[in-house]
Amino acid sequence: MDLTRATWTDVRDADADRAVLPVGSTEQHGPHAPLGTDTRHAESVAAAGAERHDDEVLVAPPVPVGVAEEHRDFDGTLWVAPETLRTYVGDVLASLRHGAGVERVVVVNGHGGNVAALREATARATRGDGPYTVPFTWFDSVDAGAVADVADHERVEMGHGGPLETALLRHTHPDLVREDRAAAARDDGAARWGEWVAGVNLAYDSDEFTESGAVGDPTTGSAALGAALLDAAAAALDEVLTAVGARGR
Repeated sequence: MDLTRATWTDVRDADADRAVLPVGSTEQHGPHAPLGTDTRHAESVAAAGAERHDDEVLVAPPVPVGVAEEHRDFDGTLWVAPETLRTYVGDVLASLRHGAGVERVVVVNGHGGNVAALREATARATRGDGPYTVPFTWFDSVDAGAVADVADHERVEMGHGGPLETALLRHTHPDLVREDRAAAARDDGAARWGEWVAGVNLAYDSDEFTESGAVGDPTTGSAALGAALLDAAAAALDEVLTAVGARGR
């Protein structure tokens, strides 16, 4: 059940003790992909996982701005401090328990920069007065190699605005991919994230190592690969929803 489309009486009458909360980011993803890529991916995976699950799952509206200061020198990028995200997500979780009767939540994350803050926020909620909550980062939940095999696709790395993220967009929101800019994103991008010396990343911000903002080759991620990615992520989320449903506080 999508909370933004439901009425309060729909929620009152729903037999749902679990919810998913998408958390994304508004940040550059190269010249070919929208600033809202991470948020749209979190929404897509959350909706697909909830639909796949046997029991009713409430789907909360997304948190669209995350911890993304590393992209600050690319126009349009927005960010909040980690503590701000922890507090905001914690308040949303508390309201899900109070206002919707939800006792278990999976936070569906679409941005790597959010990982640490969300782990802390979900731990605080679980140890405190919020629902039992765990964080789920969709791209950490899938085996990209196995997904590529299913899609009969060459194996590719995650990157940033790279083949996997772009593949998922090509499947879910093809109209948002600026296909005429994908080659430029690749040519002016980077092969890997960061600037590494002896296991140390010398770069704090992405503009230090990628001119286009992209990491990886977005031209290589097909819509078929995106479909397989979404299916794998939804299956993983379904598994986590089952596991948290069996857990007490």
